[in-house]
Amino acid sequence: MSSRVARYSFILVFLPFILCHPVFAESLWPAPEVSYRSDIPSVESVLDYPSGHHITWSADVTRYFEALQEAAPQSVKLVPYATSWEGRELFYAVISAPENMQRLEEIRANMHRLRDPRSTSAVEASAIAGNTPAVTWLAYGVHGNEISSSDAAMATAYHLLASKGDARVASILENSVVIIAPVQNPDGRDRFIARYMTARGLQPDADPLSAEHNEPWPSGRTNHYLFDLNRDWFIRTQPETRGHADAVLEWLPVAFVDLHEMGSNSTYFFAPEAEPYNPHLVAGQRSNLERFGRNNAKWFDRFGVDYFTREVFDAFYPGYGASWPSYFGSTAMTYEQASARGQVVRRDDGELMTFRDTVRNHMVTSLATAETVATNREQLLTDFYEYQVTAVREGRSGSIRSYILPPQDDQAGVDRLASLLVAQGVEVGRAEVGFSACGRRYPRDSIVIDLAQPAKRLVRTLMDAQVEMPEEFIAEQERLQDKRLPDVIYDVTAWSLPLMLNVQADACEQSVVAATRAVGVEPPPGAVAGGPASVAYLVPWGSRPAIRFLSAALQAGMLVNSADEAFVIKDREYPGGTLILPVRDDAESLHAQVASLAEQTGAQVIGLDTSWVTEGPSFGSRKVVRMLPPRVAIAWDVPTRAYAAGNTRFVIERQFDYPVTAIRTADLASADLSRYQVLVLPETGSAGYAGVLGESGRDSLRRWVERGGVLLTLGNATRLAADPAADMLAIRREHAALPGADADGNPAAEDPAPAVVPGTNLDEPAYAEAIRPREVDPESLGGALLQATVDPDHWLGAGVARELQVLARGSDIYTPIRLDKGVNVARFAGPDTLLASGHVWPANRRQLAYKPFVVAQPVGAGFVIAFTQDPTVRAYLDGLNTLFMNAIFRAAAHARPVVR
Repeated sequence: MSSRVARYSFILVFLPFILCHPVFAESLWPAPEVSYRSDIPSVESVLDYPSGHHITWSADVTRYFEALQEAAPQSVKLVPYATSWEGRELFYAVISAPENMQRLEEIRANMHRLRDPRSTSAVEASAIAGNTPAVTWLAYGVHGNEISSSDAAMATAYHLLASKGDARVASILENSVVIIAPVQNPDGRDRFIARYMTARGLQPDADPLSAEHNEPWPSGRTNHYLFDLNRDWFIRTQPETRGHADAVLEWLPVAFVDLHEMGSNSTYFFAPEAEPYNPHLVAGQRSNLERFGRNNAKWFDRFGVDYFTREVFDAFYPGYGASWPSYFGSTAMTYEQASARGQVVRRDDGELMTFRDTVRNHMVTSLATAETVATNREQLLTDFYEYQVTAVREGRSGSIRSYILPPQDDQAGVDRLASLLVAQGVEVGRAEVGFSACGRRYPRDSIVIDLAQPAKRLVRTLMDAQVEMPEEFIAEQERLQDKRLPDVIYDVTAWSLPLMLNVQADACEQSVVAATRAVGVEPPPGAVAGGPASVAYLVPWGSRPAIRFLSAALQAGMLVNSADEAFVIKDREYPGGTLILPVRDDAESLHAQVASLAEQTGAQVIGLDTSWVTEGPSFGSRKVVRMLPPRVAIAWDVPTRAYAAGNTRFVIERQFDYPVTAIRTADLASADLSRYQVLVLPETGSAGYAGVLGESGRDSLRRWVERGGVLLTLGNATRLAADPAADMLAIRREHAALPGADADGNPAAEDPAPAVVPGTNLDEPAYAEAIRPREVDPESLGGALLQATVDPDHWLGAGVARELQVLARGSDIYTPIRLDKGVNVARFAGPDTLLASGHVWPANRRQLAYKPFVVAQPVGAGFVIAFTQDPTVRAYLDGLNTLFMNAIFRAAAHARPVVR
């Protein structure tokens, strides 16, 4: 086909669409007084289509920014900051006036001087604020299927570099440095585009029922491991987030905006955010949110674009891109544009919304944000400095002045927590001598975090056991809950790092007086103590490095045994689960291999010259089991919740370097699973497993367990095994408990309601009870950390702390298992001690008390192990890792597969 014929064919195909949408014929920027320089390449000149006409692949976004840098190297600099799991490079673009570009290092250094008022006086800070351009950070496309923002990033950059007639641009370039991160999630974006292109028909279809608007599992929102990158900022599990956060800390912008999309039937959201605000945000930040919002509104009013503020998207959870920068002093915001999820969509009100509309709107707010920073440059820099001043002052005089983490059994967990904080700009020290503080004595090597530092508010936000929401806000949510109306709690209400990592962290009301050395980002390396062993090497169980060591040793084909119970040898007690690597023939080779694995994994290994055990099981006891390398499978695809499947796979594969086979859930119904020893069922969406597996698939799964398989159900996947029709788990999911329920969960007996009932006289409490529904699920939890107690006598509890913190979400509550059927390996605490952090509805607190978190039930030669809450959520519950990995490795070791 000739190029002329191809061109005519394109026109014929898209002419009806163009005629219906004359906006395509207009300039993307709605103001007619603006024109553009010819020496700066437009999107069309590089990618062969105008801005907003097509959804741009991540590689083409890169190609366009490279063209801008090539055309205007004096005003644009591209900086790579990370590589995605699938190998795509992430970068940000620095844009400013040529004279500012020549002093970028000075500008960055000045921001770090403002960051520390202990070494920068108020007079020096005033001078810096008077002559330093302020940094605006615009971040686009953290969710891959929120497609307009990355195209808006290109349009924004082009406008800043090429526009003529926009009076703001000169001021923006002169008074600020604009940093654009155009694609935060290239893997997810390209997944979305590939699926969209596959579903696209003759012309873009506006019908929201069209396949092009309905993504198949797992959608493009997430990255390769199906993580929501917008929840990962303080836990730093994903390379995309780690690199981005490091870059932001390098520049310390005064304003940070994360540009998103939401449902098609909304309009546009920008700051101020909804209640509740995190109490560690300061008044100046809240007033600046108003400042940015008002300028955005001015431009939307000019162009006739609808918007709203304050109703949703609260500023409470610190793990968003639009919240985490707040804790070094930035004004951080989220902008949300209604999504076309394609090139055009028909909204419920009948209006057509084009992709081009959505790109334009994000472009408008991007430029308005840069304008606000440029116009208020000196004030924002002064506010940034004052944030640090007050943080240090509060740290010196507050009710908590230091956090102290003494050495403890899971020292790797302590080191991980310390390194997490250091990576986020927190000053952390390790004591070189013992010291006394807050009424107790701490040994050498205790971790010390003095709060008289600029990062004080971040430390309090991440380390405090409880970050309080306003009482009036909670009261309103409970009022809504009582009427079974949806609450407006947007995300989890608990995220305390010491609780999630199950690490002791003492809050102290005084500063520590002791010599310390700075803690680095990298944790201490592993090593072999005691030199080459003549009898065995021991790896104490209960830490991430120990699990990594086991994973590596099994894959290397090494002989590894493990004790179910604690034991004492040479006056040292070793926890249950401790790995035992016997020395057999080639002792020298084994030592080299063990030493290499210790260094690689961070594990602490002890070499022994005797096997004489003075307490607990000896090495030849039946309570010592051989650890074999299980083949592990995970259910993948519908109906699993993509987040859950990806998070679980990530924990096993990337945190512990153990391979997992992902099997499409529909294939499990007929698959030969005899090659696998462990199958993990992650949490599901609303559908559940029963409909996909069917009766035959469910029965096949049970037969596999009976022959020696280990089935792990996580969160609401437990519904499948607990269903009486499955007959795999002798627990049941509960309805909401009613007032007067007895220990069996049965309300006071009442006769079936006849057609006519006796009359009643109601008062207010009686009315509330009269309208209460029967047989409904418990109220859903947004996310709170609950305390659970572990049974020390079961092998699943080997090496596990006696008390754990569990992130509870959703509405599932289960009955305990009876002792003749199985074991409640971990159960929730009583109602008075249940809540460790966050908010729980009062009725949930009563009903969850003493209910199981982990249940183990033998089924034939295998086991069903049910976690009633997901232990792998967001990969940040490190304190649950030993229990979860015991369910994989130790359960497989205890199963007795039937030889066929």
